[in-house]
Amino acid sequence: FQLAKYQARDGWSNRDLLRLAHPRAASPSHDRLFAWAVKGELPDGAAEDPACALIVAMTKLNKMDDVVAGAKLIRERRIPRECVPTQWLTFPEVWEALLEAMPMTAMIRNLATMTRVGLVTSQSAAAKTIAAALRDPQRLKKARVHPIAVLSALMTYKSGRGVRGSGTWEPVASIVDALDAAFYASFGIVEPAGKRMLLALDVSGSMGTGVVAGVPNLTPRVASAAMALVTAATEREHTFVAFTSAAVGYGGKWGGGDSGITTLSISPRQRLDDVVSAIEALPMGGTDCSLPMFWAQKHRVDVDTFCVYTDNETWAGSVHPAQALRAYRDARGIPAKLVVVGMTSNGFSIADPNDAGMVDVVGFDTSTPPVIADFARAM
Repeated sequence: FQLAKYQARDGWSNRDLLRLAHPRAASPSHDRLFAWAVKGELPDGAAEDPACALIVAMTKLNKMDDVVAGAKLIRERRIPRECVPTQWLTFPEVWEALLEAMPMTAMIRNLATMTRVGLVTSQSAAAKTIAAALRDPQRLKKARVHPIAVLSALMTYKSGRGVRGSGTWEPVASIVDALDAAFYASFGIVEPAGKRMLLALDVSGSMGTGVVAGVPNLTPRVASAAMALVTAATEREHTFVAFTSAAVGYGGKWGGGDSGITTLSISPRQRLDDVVSAIEALPMGGTDCSLPMFWAQKHRVDVDTFCVYTDNETWAGSVHPAQALRAYRDARGIPAKLVVVGMTSNGFSIADPNDAGMVDVVGFDTSTPPVIADFARAM
């Protein structure tokens, strides 16, 4: 299955790997599969070999020109989308057949395409099937879909336009509603780090513009608010603060005033748009990445991991964050860690390369939250 589904990645094919590695086939079935991967043709005996059933079906599908018969073959042999010829992926009959055995993550990823080809429409059977799947907490849990992945799909789907290319579609309301419900339902899937977390959010105006590098249609403001909600729902001990301004004017490097820290009250029962609105109402301040450690030290707040979420403003004030982190560790006797996430940045340097308890994250995508959790969890 894997050999057929993932035939090439990043300029390398299975054929390249087999020619470089020269593996010895463990069985006649392995030998036939290796031969197919290298030569692209069905070897002798493949038709009678159960291990070769998928590549036999793929070869048959490539030679067919009847859409209905092709869809029937896809359904019977459970051929995955990656094994279907590109020219077949414009027919709703083909997508209907693929949908029957489509994994959750693949279904979420292909919502726009299924809508664009006409399979998913208002009140269609496919729309009802997909909406029911998205509202099924057990299926979400089994697929281990992270809330940020669902949020990315929601923002892209309801926009009705792809980031790459010129593809457009008419979003179906029931699918938008189901994705919205899936976002909140997927909170329970996230494995907690089990650490005392402090999230510091940049609330500057630039956070509401642009898109996160790695998650199309998602602004840094919405992404950081979503991470706060996820943290509130999964971590028992959490604190949220925002980089705000002094009483008058704008704080920070360019504002002519002092940057400050304001505590945020965020509940997992809140809606994402309510959290975003509350953040937008705060007076913006400069993102002095040392302030969360100074604030926690001053107020005697025990923190295992500090996480700063910003777009690309990672200004270090009069005290470098690495120094502030070391001062906090000494004062509180906690081996605290620091993560700085520049969600639209193409490069910055805050972390001390000699300090294993600090890390810079350039960009942000659906794989970032688990990486941060693993970093926080590691001793």
